[in-house]
Amino acid sequence: MPRILHTADWQMGRYYSRFDNDDAVALAEARFTAIERLAQLARDERCDAVLVAGDVFDAQTVADRTIRRVFNAMSGFSGPWVMLPGNHDAALAESVWTRARRLNAVPDNVHLALEPGVVDLKAQGLAVLAAPLTQRHTHSDLTENFDHLETSPELLRVGLAHGSVQGLLAEDIDSANPIAADRAAQANLDYLALGDWHGVKQINARTWYSGTPEPERFRNNEAGVALVVDIAGPGAEPDVSRHRIGQFEWVQWREHLSVATDLDELLQRLEELPAPAVVDIRLSGEVDLAGEQKLLHALSVAEARHRSVQCDRSQLALQPTDEDIAELNADGYLGEVIGELREQQENADDEKAATSRDALAILTSLLRDRIEPASGNAGEGQP
Repeated sequence: MPRILHTADWQMGRYYSRFDNDDAVALAEARFTAIERLAQLARDERCDAVLVAGDVFDAQTVADRTIRRVFNAMSGFSGPWVMLPGNHDAALAESVWTRARRLNAVPDNVHLALEPGVVDLKAQGLAVLAAPLTQRHTHSDLTENFDHLETSPELLRVGLAHGSVQGLLAEDIDSANPIAADRAAQANLDYLALGDWHGVKQINARTWYSGTPEPERFRNNEAGVALVVDIAGPGAEPDVSRHRIGQFEWVQWREHLSVATDLDELLQRLEELPAPAVVDIRLSGEVDLAGEQKLLHALSVAEARHRSVQCDRSQLALQPTDEDIAELNADGYLGEVIGELREQQENADDEKAATSRDALAILTSLLRDRIEPASGNAGEGQP
C-alpha cells in the first residue's frame, strides 16, 4: 500500500518585515526546521515518496545559500521527493530551479517537475501527474492535461498541481491558476495533491490542500500541517491523516475592554496560551490605572515566553478613576491637565487621541513614581 507525504507552500526565503529583526530571523529559520521535520516525518511514517505541491521558494531571487540550505534540509529522507513549481517559483526559462541545477544543489533523489507530464516512480507504485506553473499567472486549467495522460494500470495515478480550485472563492473574484473541482474524477486520479491554499483544506475524498508546514499568517486555517496519504491500490479511496509540523502557533485577538473582568479574562487567556507563539493583540475600549499596570506586566511576561508579542493599544483609552486621581494627589493644575487628557481621548481624532493617551500614561506614571518612593521610606527607622 503506497504511502505519500503531501506538503506545499514552503515559501523559503520569505522575510517578515513587520517584526523586529530577531523575531524575523527566527521565523525565517523555523521554515528550514519545518523541512527537516517533514523529512523526519516521512522517515518515521515509512512514506514511499514526498510530494511538494508548489511554492517551495517565495521568490525567484532567493539567495544561493537559501537554495542550498533547502536541499540540505531534505537530506533526512532518502526516498524520492517530487517538487513542483508554483506561482512564486514558476518554471520560467531562467528561474530559481535552473539556478539550483547550475549550483549542482539538487540531490539525485529529488525530481523537479518543471514540465507537464508524468514522473514515474515505479518502485514506489506511483505515477505522479505534474502540472507545473511556467508563468506566475495562468487563466486556463493546467490540470486538464491529466485527463489525457496515460499511466501503467498497476500504478496509482496521483496528480500534483498548484492553484485555486474553482467555486471556493466569491463569484466576483477571478482567481488565477484555476483548477476544476472535479479534476480527480475527470482524470481518474487516485489522489490530487494541491498547493496554494495555506491551510489544510479537503475539496473531496481524493482532493486536498496540505497548507504550509510553518504558519506565516494570522488566519485560523489549520496551517502548520502535513498530510500522510495511504492508498490501498488503484481505485481505493485515500486515507488522509494530519500531522503537526509547525513550530509556532500564530494567534490574533481583537478585544474590546469595557469592565475589569474583560481585562482579567484576556490576561488569563494570554497566560494559558501554549508557548512559543506569535501573538498579535489589538485592544479598544478603556482601562483604569490599575488595569493598565496589570496589562503592561502581563505583556512583559508574555514577551519573554513567546516568539513575538505585539499589542496595539492605540484605541484603548486610559481612564483613571476618581480614586486613582486621589491616590496620585493630582489636585489643582495637575488634576486639570489629567481631566483635559481624559477628554481629548474621547473627542479628538485617532492620532490626537493616541497622543493624549500616551501623555496621560507618562504623567500618571511620573506621579506614581513620586508617591511610591515616599511611601516606601515612611517606615525607615521604625522598630
